[in-house]
Amino acid sequence: MPIRIDPYAEVNEKVDVFICGSGSAGLSAATWLSRCKVRCKIVESRSGPLEVGQADGVQSRTTEILESFGIVEDVLKQAYHNVETTFWNPTGKGGGIERTRSIPSTDPGLSHLPRVMLGQARLNSIFLKAMKEFNGQEVDYGYKVLEVEVDEEKAKEPESYPVTIVTEKDGRQKIFEAKYALGCDGAHSTVRRSLGIKMTGDSSDSIWGVMDFIPRTDFPDIRKLTMMHTKAGVVLNIPREGGIMNRFYTELPRGTVAKEVKLEDLQATARRTFHPYQLDFPETIWWSAYAIGQRIADDFTKANRVFLTGDACHTHSPNGGQGLNVSLQDGYNIGWKLASVLKGQTGPDILNTYVIERQMVGENLIEFDKDWVKRMTSTSKEEGGFLDANNNIDFSEVFLRAGPFTAGLTITYGESAITRAKDSTQSVAEHLKVGMRFPSAQVVRYCDALEMQLSKALPSDGRWRIVVFAGDIRQDAASRKLNQLGEYLFSEQGPIQKYSIPGSDIDSFIEVVLVLSGERLKINQEQIPHCFRPMTGKWGTRDIHKVYVDDQSYHSGHGRAYELYGVDPEKGAMAIVRPDGYVSMVLEIEDHGSISSFFEGFARERRSKYRNGRRHDSMHN
Repeated sequence: MPIRIDPYAEVNEKVDVFICGSGSAGLSAATWLSRCKVRCKIVESRSGPLEVGQADGVQSRTTEILESFGIVEDVLKQAYHNVETTFWNPTGKGGGIERTRSIPSTDPGLSHLPRVMLGQARLNSIFLKAMKEFNGQEVDYGYKVLEVEVDEEKAKEPESYPVTIVTEKDGRQKIFEAKYALGCDGAHSTVRRSLGIKMTGDSSDSIWGVMDFIPRTDFPDIRKLTMMHTKAGVVLNIPREGGIMNRFYTELPRGTVAKEVKLEDLQATARRTFHPYQLDFPETIWWSAYAIGQRIADDFTKANRVFLTGDACHTHSPNGGQGLNVSLQDGYNIGWKLASVLKGQTGPDILNTYVIERQMVGENLIEFDKDWVKRMTSTSKEEGGFLDANNNIDFSEVFLRAGPFTAGLTITYGESAITRAKDSTQSVAEHLKVGMRFPSAQVVRYCDALEMQLSKALPSDGRWRIVVFAGDIRQDAASRKLNQLGEYLFSEQGPIQKYSIPGSDIDSFIEVVLVLSGERLKINQEQIPHCFRPMTGKWGTRDIHKVYVDDQSYHSGHGRAYELYGVDPEKGAMAIVRPDGYVSMVLEIEDHGSISSFFEGFARERRSKYRNGRRHDSMHN
């Protein structure tokens, strides 16, 4: 159906990326673009930033992403840290309840960062601040997106603006033309409907209520994540930031109509569930009721020019704490890819991988959510849920078994141009799984003895990394392999010069990070080839912050990074890591040719013989 254009609409404005919606997906993508100095137009129908309600669970993988953007400290400072989860069941005597189990909320060793609770409004404000600091990017509020259309013939021309977006602000239409657009506009997405993309799936008669409130209670675990299952119902208690606010997810009786639910219904159900403990509600900040349903879009893109993210392409229950996180990770996945295309670093075919990767994640999420909801409701005994020794529903087993998935750490991207498991030698780094995120380990920085997480050496700034595990270079064999690798990587035939933008720093597209083993204090700087400490920046000084050692630190013990990654120090290994921190390939340290063939598959050759008036750094500088 053709777009209905007001003859008095404002003249078209051309933008590289148009983002519809400022939820977690839209802000995550916009933050990537702003970090890479790519401008976008991000619009929101609300008159201003989100203030209350919506999601609050920030899983470990999400905190890792926030760390990679350099904004996790604000989140950790403000958030409630979810350390322990407790489970309460009927005592069988006099209608009381008792704590039946306490478990860590995140399995030890899964991530170096915690799971936290922080209202989406606060998280959004942290993203907004980061965007503005990176490149002055802001959200334009009060824009209603009316329709979106893609000219599929124009879409075949890489530099065209084939996407037309009709918006309305202050009663007047304004029309935009974009190279790319993102539909981050929620479950009732105008973008999705305009493009004729359908949602498929099911709804159920399971109705839940949610409320943010200040509790007055003698319940001992009110400041712990708590799963309550009693004869009166099911309540999930989530402590929130600030020390006194909580969120309750409350299962309501079968046959309840969500639109007819009143706040008093939620409060009455919660009181019955917590009996005999006192529970009062001196102030309720926000509440809602909803029906559980799981749906997924039948396509995530139109002509590889418009991409759906978050609730616009997958909807599910909020009880598993996945909505904000999976949506944010959708935006995180597409953001860096758009930036790389618009900066001319890669061809547009790389955008195909968004659908390959995130549609699979969405499908897995829907299947998980169906099982999660079935096992977490009051009828889960009949549905085959786990039972304890007293024949009560054992929700703790559900939590434990789902832990790695809900933390966001089981995602494994399949084979593509940028994820090459089939061509990898996985055995040289057994625990660095191709397609999964690069886990962090403590290392010691060589130049200043700072103990730090290796993840901090891999920030989300748009660069690819080659992480080299060279072993102990005091040994002749390890030293020889590292010298040969350096000669190749930084030569005119190697990938680093081949794909450098003329006039840019040598590490602007591919950065090499070196992780040695052995005793740091016995390694001489002269034993480290110069190319792994390249000259960069305005003044052409050597960047000596790219070399790390897996060794004892002064204050935090030994990180045992080689052991964590499954690397034999005698053999060494290499990992090619994507800009979003996922492992693309694992290679033997002598396998130089596979590095070149990998980048040839998608990167645009932009060979530069000279950089800022200086030859690219080499082994002989």
